[in-house]
Amino acid sequence: MPKKREINVGGLKIGAREKRYLNQVIRSNRLSYGPFSRKFEAAFAKAHDCRFAFFCNSGTSALHIALAALKEEHGWADGDEVIVPAVTFVATANIVLHNRMTPVFVDVDPRTYNIDPALIEAKITPKTRAIIPVHLMGLPADMDEVREIARKYSLKLIEDSCETVFARYKGRKVGSLSDIACFSTYVAHYIVTGVGGFATTNDPKLAVRLRSLMNHGRDSIYFQIDDDKGLKGEKLREVVAKRFSFVSVGHSFRATEFEAALGLAQLEEKDKIVKARQGIAKKLSSALKDLEDVIQLPYTPPDREHMFMLYPIIVRGGDKRGLVNFLEERGVETRDLLPLINQPIYVRMFGELESRFPVAKHLNHAGFYVGCHQYINQKDIDYLAATVRAYFGR
Repeated sequence: MPKKREINVGGLKIGAREKRYLNQVIRSNRLSYGPFSRKFEAAFAKAHDCRFAFFCNSGTSALHIALAALKEEHGWADGDEVIVPAVTFVATANIVLHNRMTPVFVDVDPRTYNIDPALIEAKITPKTRAIIPVHLMGLPADMDEVREIARKYSLKLIEDSCETVFARYKGRKVGSLSDIACFSTYVAHYIVTGVGGFATTNDPKLAVRLRSLMNHGRDSIYFQIDDDKGLKGEKLREVVAKRFSFVSVGHSFRATEFEAALGLAQLEEKDKIVKARQGIAKKLSSALKDLEDVIQLPYTPPDREHMFMLYPIIVRGGDKRGLVNFLEERGVETRDLLPLINQPIYVRMFGELESRFPVAKHLNHAGFYVGCHQYINQKDIDYLAATVRAYFGR
């Protein structure tokens, strides 16, 4: 085998553009919502064919206010149900609980790992209010089927697109396929701001609610310190009177100009990042292709793009621990493939669930992922492939 290397799940190199933008923020003496945040939001919305984008402090926060906005807008009751996939990051289901609603789990497709639309209708009850399809690992879910079910039963849709940016599904961008979509810019994601996330929508009423909820539930007349600039007379007096007017039970989910500056710089390089990640994934699949009798490699349906935020691997024998430990001991960082229903807290709350979700159970025990970021090079790819090959004695 080649000499041991360190290959991480994510990476970040702060380049000249990021440093220039960060220095502009420092010189401006403006940390609260300002010009970089506005530019970042506008560019992110445009990149996803959306009218509105709101930059907040995490993808989890974006999901939280997305569901809160819909619950508030439509008068949903505590305990009403929201459908979520049985394989996803824990935040997808946690935000349902935090909004005092009930997550209802649906098993996933064994090839894409996204929610299986054929299983959704059986889980719909008179209390079902929304579906949260997740675009996992960089691959859009089967949104036409999900959208048709939502239309049929008058349900709302939230795209959990925290792991998938820029991707097209049948010619349409993720983020524009639902009532509200949510993204993450956390470390190891496509666009990295340290902490951060987005909620996008094309609905003006929901846009006002989202901005309010991430700003303590503030009246929309005053969301930022620029909202009273240039005002005089009665208009100024109205804003002054309502600066501390709160219309919802909101949250402090705001980010700063520093995060926005980092994100904007990377967003302006998005085409290079996409090309690099997709190229790395292609090389990894090529290098591991002759191991497909023992591992399942990523699958991309022909009607959509895979952005490869991460590179999933499934051990066909069903037990990943031997391979995972072998990789970790040799410098290749891994993560479990987003197990949810077997998490200790969910077992305590809902009891044993895995037996009811066979695909999720299989992925929980057999699936993991490795890095696919733009800082991985050919030597890293060769080393990773050689390490997997060595484990299987090839």
